[in-house]
Amino acid sequence: MVQEIQSNLQILRLEGVKTRTQLSRSTIYDGVQKGTFPRPVKLGPRAVGWLENEIEEWLVACVENRDSGEEVENG
Repeated sequence: MVQEIQSNLQILRLEGVKTRTQLSRSTIYDGVQKGTFPRPVKLGPRAVGWLENEIEEWLVACVENRDSGEEVENG
């Protein structure tokens, strides 16, 4: 798993995640708390980021759920 992540490691900070998903900060953190959104990676004492590939996978899952007619909980 770690080697797979290392081969294409890109970190998005909160603003990048908000732009990519069009979700608000509170919706993102609510989803993290509920387990419906990828968890951030701690980068420092006061800094976190999200793995870009996990955000992409989450977006793909949203599209797949839409196409299958399932309801999606975004946060």
